[in-house]
Amino acid sequence: MTAIKHALQRDIFTPNDERLLSIVNVCKAGKKKKNCFLCATVTTERPVQVKVVKVKKTDKGDFYKRQMAWELQDLTEVDAKDANKENPEFDLHFEKVYRWVASSTAEKNSFISCIWKLNQRYLRKKVEFVNVSPQLLEESVPSGESQSVAGGDEDALDDYQELNSHDEQDIESMMEVCEYAISNAEAFAEKLSRELQVLDGANIQSIMASEKQVNILMQLLDQALAEVDNIEGKLLSYEEMLQSVKEQMDQISQSNRLIQISNTNNGKLLDEIQFLVNYMDLSKGHIKALQEGDLSSPKGIEACINASEALSQCMNVALKPGHDKLMAVKQQQHMFSELRDTFARRLTNHLNNVFVHQGHDQSSTLSQHTAELTLPKHSPLHRDLLRYAKLMEWLKNTQREKYDGLSRTYVDYMTRLYEREIKDFFEVAKIKMAGTSKDGKGKFGLHGSSGKLTGSTSSLNKLAVSSSNSRRSQSSSLLDMGNMSASDLDVADRTRFDKNVDDSDGTVPSRPLSEHRHSISEKDMVRMMMNKIFQSIETELNSLIALGDKIDSFNSLYMLVKMSHHVWTAENVDPASYLSTTLGNVLVTVKRNFDKCISGQIRQMEEVKISKKSKVGILPFVTGFEEFAKLAEAIFRNAERRGDLDKAYIKLIRAVFSNVEKVANESQKTPRDVVMMENFHHIFSTLSSLKISCLEAERKEAKQKYTEHLQSYVINSLGQPLEKLNHFFEGVEARVAQGVREEEVSYQLAFNKQELRKVIKEYPGKEVKKGLDNLYKKVDKHLCEEENLLQVVWHSMQDEFIRQYKHFEGLINRCYPGSGITMEFTIQDMLEYFSSIAQSH
Repeated sequence: MTAIKHALQRDIFTPNDERLLSIVNVCKAGKKKKNCFLCATVTTERPVQVKVVKVKKTDKGDFYKRQMAWELQDLTEVDAKDANKENPEFDLHFEKVYRWVASSTAEKNSFISCIWKLNQRYLRKKVEFVNVSPQLLEESVPSGESQSVAGGDEDALDDYQELNSHDEQDIESMMEVCEYAISNAEAFAEKLSRELQVLDGANIQSIMASEKQVNILMQLLDQALAEVDNIEGKLLSYEEMLQSVKEQMDQISQSNRLIQISNTNNGKLLDEIQFLVNYMDLSKGHIKALQEGDLSSPKGIEACINASEALSQCMNVALKPGHDKLMAVKQQQHMFSELRDTFARRLTNHLNNVFVHQGHDQSSTLSQHTAELTLPKHSPLHRDLLRYAKLMEWLKNTQREKYDGLSRTYVDYMTRLYEREIKDFFEVAKIKMAGTSKDGKGKFGLHGSSGKLTGSTSSLNKLAVSSSNSRRSQSSSLLDMGNMSASDLDVADRTRFDKNVDDSDGTVPSRPLSEHRHSISEKDMVRMMMNKIFQSIETELNSLIALGDKIDSFNSLYMLVKMSHHVWTAENVDPASYLSTTLGNVLVTVKRNFDKCISGQIRQMEEVKISKKSKVGILPFVTGFEEFAKLAEAIFRNAERRGDLDKAYIKLIRAVFSNVEKVANESQKTPRDVVMMENFHHIFSTLSSLKISCLEAERKEAKQKYTEHLQSYVINSLGQPLEKLNHFFEGVEARVAQGVREEEVSYQLAFNKQELRKVIKEYPGKEVKKGLDNLYKKVDKHLCEEENLLQVVWHSMQDEFIRQYKHFEGLINRCYPGSGITMEFTIQDMLEYFSSIAQSH
């Protein structure tokens, strides 16, 4: 290994100004053994660069070459695999991990030790050594260690020191004095040796001359020691004199300390007394207010509030340890407790009487407010109660049981008051919702069904349970709306219902407490109280909604819009409020009624029956949808729940489409194309005028169906006046389609020129006009007057007839060229026929 090291130094590293410090023979782990050498090197120039170089033999095996090099500063980790057992494997972590197997464990350990020393000496960033024996990681190499492997050349550099500038100048000066310093080094060294001997002798003489001065210095030191002993004696005498003074000062200091402690204790005692007097003393005025204060007058209530707050401060003062053992403190606390209990009883009895009185309040009845349909306002009662708010809070904090009892009393009597008023309120609302005329007869629903309404509760109950005598059960259906004239539709009833719904829903009983002023727990408590006090509101609202729905199922449209608006308004104030929750529950019922109304209309469409003896015309549910859409658009203008209406539109229009086709397929009197054409034309006109954005696709579909069936009806109808001529030319086209050339069709026996002339002679102008006149009468019988499509259909037939005429002429010219065969009538004749027929009818 030494020979290899010298060879590598000579051939590879010396030319690069590098010195080889350690070498290890290795091969890559897990592969075929291709040996190479890892070398630890340093540069000879400063700054020193430390590298790990991979060297391998050339392919011929005679020389070594440098294959790869890594900077030692790029090395992050050295893993020796096992610190306790001999293992030749080790890893070097550069930008990636290199795994090696050394030829021997000793070489691996020597190489790792060299790497560690170079890392300690030259690098700021220290390499991490893993699974390495601590014996290898030592600062210095043992004296007996071979310097050739462990980096002895580097350790020898530790004794070398560079000359500083002063040393360099001295050496240069000596060499300039002696001209032969460079040419004759031995003579120069001998001269320097002689001068050194002369200097050593001078130094010895100087030392011997200074002996006298040393003796004088020793005498002075002896005198100084004697003087020190004298001073120490004087200091001892002074210390004895001061000892008695110290004892006297200690006594004075002890006396002052006791006086200071006494003053401190007196100050603390005074502070405690002042604290108890300031915070545990209740004025006579407050005591009198608690015992005798007038709880019915504003001044008396204010005095009681101030006194109760002062009492709470006295009772809740934070006493220091030991205060509760003082007799005076115990007496004050006992007095405070008696005052608290006395005032709590007085306050509870007074408020209990106030609640009872307010619960039986009859000062404002609903009859005084029937015109505007609002609940009686209890503002004076609320103002009276608000004066006791702070006292109730005091009672809640001090006497919770009495507070809870008062709360139950308040809820009980307020429940009776509001339940009575709410019931009357909704009874009047139901009467207004049903509506009454001047002659005492009420209109129920939309179509004028009348019945006696006295305004009493019994009448309303009968109205709620009876559907046969008070109104037509299906009065609000789309089918009925289609069967009636516009004069039968009492729009005023619906307008009045809309106003009544707005008035009744828009008035909510006054809330005794404001929810948004309280914390979450207090909100829950307030909501529980409101649920109890106003427990009848949701029931009555649902009853009112049920009545409105029974009067006219379309009323659910008004109620959905109004109730949605109220819920939206309440949620903007507080989504979790009692009002928002209650109205939200009612809105669910209204939405359910709305969905039921839509389902009912669809069901009635599916159940519609058309007479077999009369023409169909515009189907009742088609006109019904038009009326529904016009009404809904007026109701839902700028409404929050527009999406519900759009969904209902989609369901209804799809049902209208499917049932129109169903009726058209079942129709016997009226052709299918006529039923489809007229009804889809009406639907298209309706959707175009209303401009409902969510039904734009259905509008286009209706137009397409109308156009298709108009064209189909025209084509099928025109085949009748010229039936034989149509059949003849259909046969001609069939032959051409089978492959017969057009100019050879005339050679077909059934389609020769003679047969063509025979068919044409059967249709002179007079006969054609007669056929068209019969066709006009037949179309007139098929079409209904409401849609007014007769002229449109007749004009389309004229265009189609002209198109067929030109088509027949084209076939004659192509299939019978040069025959001179022409129709018995011209296009101008046809235009006169169509015009005169239309004018005559």
